[in-house]
Amino acid sequence: MKYDVAVIGAGVVGSLITRELSKYDIKIALLERCNDCAMGATKANSAIVHAGFDAKPGTLKAKLNVRGVELMKKVCKELSVPYKNNGALVVAFSEEEKDSLNHLLERGIENGVPDLRIVEREELVKMEPNIGDTAVAALYAPTSSIVCPYELTIAGVENAVTNGAEFIRNCEVRGIRYENDEFILDTTAGDITAKYVINAAGVHSGEIAQLIGDNSIEIIVRHGDYYLLDKSQGTLASNTIFQCPSKMGKGVLVSPTVDGNLIVGPSATDIDGSDDVSTTAEGLSGIYTAATKSIPAVSLRNAITSFSGNRAHPVTDDFIIGSSAANKKFINAAGIESPGLSSAPAIAEMVDGIMNELTGGLVKKEGFDPVRPEPVRFRHLNTEERAKLIEKNKAYGRIVCRCETITEGEILDAIHAPAGARDVDGVKRRTRAGMGRCQGGFCGSKVVEILARELGVPMNEITKFGGKSKIMYDRTK
Repeated sequence: MKYDVAVIGAGVVGSLITRELSKYDIKIALLERCNDCAMGATKANSAIVHAGFDAKPGTLKAKLNVRGVELMKKVCKELSVPYKNNGALVVAFSEEEKDSLNHLLERGIENGVPDLRIVEREELVKMEPNIGDTAVAALYAPTSSIVCPYELTIAGVENAVTNGAEFIRNCEVRGIRYENDEFILDTTAGDITAKYVINAAGVHSGEIAQLIGDNSIEIIVRHGDYYLLDKSQGTLASNTIFQCPSKMGKGVLVSPTVDGNLIVGPSATDIDGSDDVSTTAEGLSGIYTAATKSIPAVSLRNAITSFSGNRAHPVTDDFIIGSSAANKKFINAAGIESPGLSSAPAIAEMVDGIMNELTGGLVKKEGFDPVRPEPVRFRHLNTEERAKLIEKNKAYGRIVCRCETITEGEILDAIHAPAGARDVDGVKRRTRAGMGRCQGGFCGSKVVEILARELGVPMNEITKFGGKSKIMYDRTK
């Protein structure tokens, strides 16, 4: 269990850092305390690639957001991840709020965001016919986009593993000591030794830094609730629609997703503890009220699920990226909140630069391949393409998830991929089996059966998301 680099945390930041470093001739381990990657803030966020007008000029947030937008399309293409440049609107509902649009415009121009402009109500209604009656104007950001954050993370991990990195699940870091120029990590998977450690542990990044005596990182856990609406509501907005931001964040948005749903949220509440992701009636009620101000036609009759996530808000209000004062070989990538997803490719690029500076220059390996082959997405194929696929492998002819048209072949691919699925939610994130209107009501039992068969374990050992989340415990007779 000896490595050159150990990356702690397999969210979108940790996965893209690992992928970036896998191009070098070094031994890398990506450590994740959960049963899969993308289990923290990455699986519960707005999925927006922000244009970059919101962050304070001169901050890492501002610099890395704008650079991340430049890199994201290329990264998504290499990793075969859905990406859509749909644009964004920050809507003002009064003359006072309209003044704040000018402030955001000036800030965006200073940050280097291209093509920003103010649109008045007449043009706004043409762009978004379902916009609320009280909307008076909006800031238009055409470079804003949407992606699938957990697909991006999974693809990054798969590509890193293909290029020689090791993904270690259920590996919680409990202690770190430094001996003989190496870190020794006490983990639930055993001791792991590494010359360099990269802390990308999300809401736990402050706790991980404290294990080496670095008490400089103070994280506030900010909780946000969301609604996900059926695809029948996906056409209510084409752009991502924001309201004017507050000190708690960018506010409640209404946005299409790359899969055709509509997402609404988040709320913003600071909480004690970092792992409680229960939704709250107050939070969900608040985002619905705010969402209908932007798009009155939003209807909870079309909500197929609600969920929440916790993001790591640093008291410094900026990303914390760089060598720790306690040990320069321990690199923090901490306090990564919005625009963390947008900035992730640029954060990986920045950590790459830090590593090269610390080591005096890393050697690129021969045969590095940045491309992750595109997975089969049966629902997107035409009749002829489907027939050819089924002729090669009959598993693609068996529909498991009827809501999303997901086949057994796709589920098998997800399980046997590099760093493949090991639980029901892992299959769900990789294939969308269980993401439709019935939320796994019909296909869930079949997914459990396939997982048990392919992993060679009893069905009562299959979990929803690892740990004690067993789907079934024993036979009744």
